[in-house]
Amino acid sequence: MRWLARPRTRDTGQAAEQQAERYLHEKGLRSVQRNFHARGGEIDLVMRDADTLVFVEVRFRKNNTHGTPLETVTAHKQARIRRAASYFLQSHPAMAELPCRFDVIGIEPDAQTGRVTISWIQDAFS
Repeated sequence: MRWLARPRTRDTGQAAEQQAERYLHEKGLRSVQRNFHARGGEIDLVMRDADTLVFVEVRFRKNNTHGTPLETVTAHKQARIRRAASYFLQSHPAMAELPCRFDVIGIEPDAQTGRVTISWIQDAFS
């Protein structure tokens, strides 16, 4: 019996992050780093928007049965992202004086058309 291969969650997440990064490039942001890992948290994308450092959380959902992608960034998740951002700034002192913001990108396919919808919330939390 042959098993059908399903895309792994990590592969789907990486594809969503790449799509979000392309989208943000089109909007004028520049990449600084992807997948910054810190103890207790991770930042999907670190970008520059002019003189502002932007920490981006990318959320993908194939359907909304458990909420939209943007609704899944809970207070606990926000705290983990803030902690990782603090560590990033400590690790990159040249960027520590820049103004910062936290954005969220939600990616989901439209159930009827199959086209992907991207929602970008700037300054989603502080």
